[in-house]
Amino acid sequence: MYPHERSLVDRLKDEAFTIVGVNSDPAERYRTAIVENEITWPSFADGGITGGPIATRWGVTGWPTIFIIDHEGVIREKNKRGEAMDEVVDRLLAEMKR
Repeated sequence: MYPHERSLVDRLKDEAFTIVGVNSDPAERYRTAIVENEITWPSFADGGITGGPIATRWGVTGWPTIFIIDHEGVIREKNKRGEAMDEVVDRLLAEMKR
């Protein structure tokens, strides 16, 4: 999953696009994962438990969970991966430019 996310960040570096990660791993594992997986986008630790405050607030019950949010802050898709994620992101960027 991380290689695909890195490719999106690279491909869309000049667009109004970002990935924001939320990680439920314990602090040391979280810090190691950021380095080892070359996470360059914003990422937040969620208390080191799967029922952390961010996951609870967003109703996350499985990992990974992906929310695709448009430029107005509306959740438009959930759990799209790979090409399906690319298609949604590209469509939303095109909508935003209209």
